Amino acid sequence: RVQVVESGGGSVLAGGSLRLSCAVSGWKYSRNRMAFFRQAPGKEREAVASLYTSPSGGNTYYADSVAGRFTIARDGAVNTMYLQMHSLKPDDTGVYYCAADDPPYNGNWYNSGSYIYWGQGTQVTVSS
Repeated sequence: RVQVVESGGGSVLAGGSLRLSCAVSGWKYSRNRMAFFRQAPGKEREAVASLYTSPSGGNTYYADSVAGRFTIARDGAVNTMYLQMHSLKPDDTGVYYCAADDPPYNGNWYNSGSYIYWGQGTQVTVSS
């Protein structure tokens, strides 16, 4: 059974940094797709970044709103994904969710319906 657990949220001032972690256990595939989504109060859940890894390499994808400020990476040795967030803005406030998927990864990376497994979410609050 696959389990997804996020951690690392908190409150920061605008311009600050945070790092979120996402630990995934129970995977049986060597190819994996993981992503971070976020949801602000009164808004729909939106994709932030995604990471696809395989034994031969991988790809990363970012929403336009976070490109250049956020970096997604994975420590394959411990099956943990990280989202390093810099230059945070009040608009980045929301609950951040980690998501994971099994092959064959047919859906678009930015579509929440493409992912099977979800964490419980962690709150990120950026104040001005």
